[in-house]
Amino acid sequence: MGGFHLARTPSDDALAAARAQFDRHGFTRYERLDCPPFHGFHAEPIHGGLPTFYRQGDDFVAFAGTLVFDGMLGEPALARLLEAFSFPYGDWDRLRGQFALLVRKAGRTYLLTDFFGAFQLFHTVDDSLFSTSFLAAAGAQERLNFDPQGVYEFAFNVFPTGNDTVLKEVRRLGSRMQIALGEKVERQPVEKLLPARIDDAPMERRAKGTADILRSVVAPYAAHYGDRMQCPLSGGLDSRLALGLLREAGVAPHIYVYGSPGDPDVEIARRIASGEGIHLEIFRKAEHRAISPDEFPEIVERNFHETDALVTDGGLFDNGGNAAARHDRQRGGQLAVSGGCGEVMRNFFYLPDRAMTARALVETFFARFSSGDVANGFDADRFLGNLEAKALAAIGRPGDASPLKRPLIEQLYPRMRCRAFFGREISLVGRQGGYLMPFFDQGLVGDALGIPIAQKNAGRYESAVLRNIDPRLAAYPSSYGYPFTQAPTPGHRWSEFSTRARPVWMRKRSYALRRRLGAVEDEHGGLLTPAFLGRVLDLHFPHMSRFFRMPNIADSGLYRRIATLEYLGRHFEDRVV
Repeated sequence: MGGFHLARTPSDDALAAARAQFDRHGFTRYERLDCPPFHGFHAEPIHGGLPTFYRQGDDFVAFAGTLVFDGMLGEPALARLLEAFSFPYGDWDRLRGQFALLVRKAGRTYLLTDFFGAFQLFHTVDDSLFSTSFLAAAGAQERLNFDPQGVYEFAFNVFPTGNDTVLKEVRRLGSRMQIALGEKVERQPVEKLLPARIDDAPMERRAKGTADILRSVVAPYAAHYGDRMQCPLSGGLDSRLALGLLREAGVAPHIYVYGSPGDPDVEIARRIASGEGIHLEIFRKAEHRAISPDEFPEIVERNFHETDALVTDGGLFDNGGNAAARHDRQRGGQLAVSGGCGEVMRNFFYLPDRAMTARALVETFFARFSSGDVANGFDADRFLGNLEAKALAAIGRPGDASPLKRPLIEQLYPRMRCRAFFGREISLVGRQGGYLMPFFDQGLVGDALGIPIAQKNAGRYESAVLRNIDPRLAAYPSSYGYPFTQAPTPGHRWSEFSTRARPVWMRKRSYALRRRLGAVEDEHGGLLTPAFLGRVLDLHFPHMSRFFRMPNIADSGLYRRIATLEYLGRHFEDRVV
C-alpha cells in the first residue's frame, strides 16, 4: 500500500516534480522524509486502509505494499518491526508479504524489498534516487535510452525479468540486495534460501500440511479485514482455492468474475455462486462504457499515470473498464485477494521430470518471438543468453551451464517468472490498498518446491489441497472438464503430456510456428484500431520501429505492448535518445 520517493540532496523543483507525478498516480496524503543526504516523501495508500508509516522519535518505518510482521498487520506490526530491525535483515519467518521497505533507525536509513523482490523499488544506476514510481524515477533523468533487452522482454514476455526495466537509466532493486543510505550508499548482498529437496510423502497427507501453511498465511488478514475483501472466482483452481481459504477462515468476501454470460469462467462461477448462495458480480470490462475517439486521449493519459506507464494487461488503451475494476476492488480500504502464483503447486513450465540446463528452460518458455517481427538489430542468441544469465542469478548459480536438478528449475517460477509478471501487478494494485496473494508467500513457496512433479501434473496436488480446505467448492465443475473431487480426465492429462513430451527445439519454435498459421489474439483486447490508437500515437512508431517491424506484427497482445512502449517514448519525447 502506498509509495515513497527518496533522492540525494534534491532541489525543491525536483521534489515538486516527483510529488506532482505521485499526485497523477492518485496519491493525496504525504509524509515528508528526511534521511540526510536523502530527502523525499512517503504516500499513504490511495484508497486508505492500514497505516504504512510509523514514527517513534527520530526513527520510523515506511513501506509500500502489504506487510505482515509476527503475524500482525498495521501499526502493531510496524512498531515491532522497528524494534527488531537490524541491517542486513534476514529473519524471513517473521516478515511476510510483498513490499518495498524503508527503515530509519539510530540515525541510519535502510531500504529492502520482500523475500522475492516482487514489489518493485526503482533506482537510478548511480543509486542517487529510489522510488516506487517508475515514472518519477525516469522523469528525474535528463536523458533516457530504451534498453533493448528490457524492451524485447516486455514485448514478448509481458515484463522484464531480473532487475531490468525498459530504460537503461532505471533499474529495480533485487531480492538479494539491501541498501544502507548515507554519504556513501552501501549495498549489502543477502542470501534467501529455498528448499531444494523433494518430499515423497503420500499426496493427501502432505496436502494437509500445505493447507495448514495457507491457513497461517490468511489468518492475519481474516482477523483484520473480515468480510471487507474482494475475491475473484473463475473456472480454474487458484481462485477457487483462494475463496476456499477465506470461507474456512470465516470470511464472506465480495465475489466477482470478469467476462460475459456464456464465457466458461463466468458460467462456472455462476453455478458455484448459485449453489452456495453467494452474490456474484459479473464485470464486463469491454462493456464498461462506449467511448468516442475524441475521448480516448484523456482516458489513455489517465490510465498511463495510474498504472505507472507499464501496465501488463489491456488497461492502457481501453475504455476505462480496467481502471474502474481495479478501483472497485479496494475502494473504502477493502483488501483485494488474488490467486496469482498458485501454479507453484503445479507443473507450470510443463517440463518432464528430469534435470535440464537454464538455457534449455529459457528456450522452452521465453522464446516467444518470431524473426519476422523484429528489426535487424535483434540477436536471438544474445537475447536468450541474457535470460539464461538472469535465470542462473535468480537461483544463485551464476555461470552454471550444467544441467540443474529439478527442484532448482522449479525455483525459477517464483524467483523469475512470478517476480516479473505478478510483481508488476502487485506493485500497481498495492499502491491503492491492501493486496493478498497467499500463494506467493515464501513459506508456501518453500513447501510447494518439495512437491513431486508427478503430483504437480494436471493439478492433482493443488486439487488435494482444495479438497482438504473446502470439499464443497472442490465438488463443482471446472474449466478443465471435471470437478476437483475427481481424478483429471484422460483428455486433460493428455493435453499436458503432449506439451511435456515436446523436445526443447520444438518448444523453442512453437510461437513462431503458431504465428505462421495466422493472427494471434489475447483476452485483454483494447481499442487498437487506427481510429483510436492514431489519436494518441504516431502509427509509424518512431521509437519502437528501431526494435520491431511493425507492419508484420499480427499478435494483438504483442502489438498492444509495443504500443505501450511507444506511448512511453512519446511521453518522454524531449529526452529519449
